[in-house]
Amino acid sequence: MRIIGLANALVAMENVEIAVLPTEMELHEMPLPEINPTAILILEEIICDDDPVRRLRDYWPNTPVLSTINLKGAELVSVEDLTANAIQDKLRSVDRKQGAEEVLRRIQKEAKSQVLIVCHDNPDPDALASAMAMKHLCEFFGHSVLIIHGGMIEHQQNRAMVRMLNLELNRVILDWEVDDLLKKSDLVICVDFSHPSANNVLPKTCVPHIVIDHHFSETRPAADVIMVRPEFAATSSLVASLLMNAEIDIDRNVATALAFGIRTDTLGFTRSFNAVDLRALSWLSAWVDWDLMRCFESPPRSQEVLEIFKQALNNSVLKNGLMLVPISKMVDRDALSQVADFMLPTEGVKTVVTYGSRMSKIYLSARSTDQGIHLGKILTETFSEGSAGGHKSIAGGQISMRSIDCDNEIEAMEKITLMLNQALSGEMI
Repeated sequence: MRIIGLANALVAMENVEIAVLPTEMELHEMPLPEINPTAILILEEIICDDDPVRRLRDYWPNTPVLSTINLKGAELVSVEDLTANAIQDKLRSVDRKQGAEEVLRRIQKEAKSQVLIVCHDNPDPDALASAMAMKHLCEFFGHSVLIIHGGMIEHQQNRAMVRMLNLELNRVILDWEVDDLLKKSDLVICVDFSHPSANNVLPKTCVPHIVIDHHFSETRPAADVIMVRPEFAATSSLVASLLMNAEIDIDRNVATALAFGIRTDTLGFTRSFNAVDLRALSWLSAWVDWDLMRCFESPPRSQEVLEIFKQALNNSVLKNGLMLVPISKMVDRDALSQVADFMLPTEGVKTVVTYGSRMSKIYLSARSTDQGIHLGKILTETFSEGSAGGHKSIAGGQISMRSIDCDNEIEAMEKITLMLNQALSGEMI
């Protein structure tokens, strides 16, 4: 830490480099460090320039400026806020605001353009809602918008959501179709994922214009504008905060979709949520049609899903708090997450992984209440790049049989069981 201030105002502090000034002076005269500071705190009027915040930004354009005095362009903080935790919270707030402004500037920069919004494969309510809301935002600024996804929409809730909200989606599975759409699009926006080719239809070489996601990633995504915020429990919360900054009206369908996206990714606010998610839901509540949401929240369960539940109950193996649930002949991959959520609140269970094979891939869905592990990181390290990952308590993936050197379903399922045991059994002790 380095502090620059007036001699009569500074006192000695441990582990702090102090530069004492004899009097107020202009910024260019000060002993400024050759670093990129995390933040700049202005606690007193020691800079003589007419516009000190603007001059500071000439030196460090991307650094937040906080001040206990009322300065144009600075984020006002109280003396009571000057603790490490309070400053970190303020910086995150400033970062979110600046990120939202960057996204809005990029969308407004294009004049009546063709926008392509891309969801990950087999999109869930969070991805569907985020795409729907971003379409609403882009259309507000006069753009034409197309939403695409790979895979299938199979979960009965997701199908009901798409039908009842009249959500226009386009399923794309062929490489030449994706290439053709990318060539025709002026703006490419990724929602609820951050890396092309990892569980999505985009080629690995694609560099999207905007990435909006809440998932933790070890590697920084490549994009013109990156809005990745792991402190949000749902991308729907993040997109809602973006709409708040845009100060545009939203309709009941968009608000209901976003609220449902938040509810599903937080399991009804029973897992991993933060104040930013509550704030987003509170803002949306003025438009949400709760009766409509209840209609697609509890649709009829198919016979195929019931068959998967039957298999899960028969095939599950529990040892030292780890429950592995293999599903053979899986007809509905979205049932895996339902099974995982159902099995987790079982006596003696700390972590559940459900997995099944389909079309030369093994799909995973994992849940945990164990505070000592991070499921997303474990799955990322266990399987090949981009095929698995997620959050601390909820994760998933799709593993190609080829990537684990298997030619058939039986061999692949046995190998996945072995790999999961090796990766998670040691962590459970």
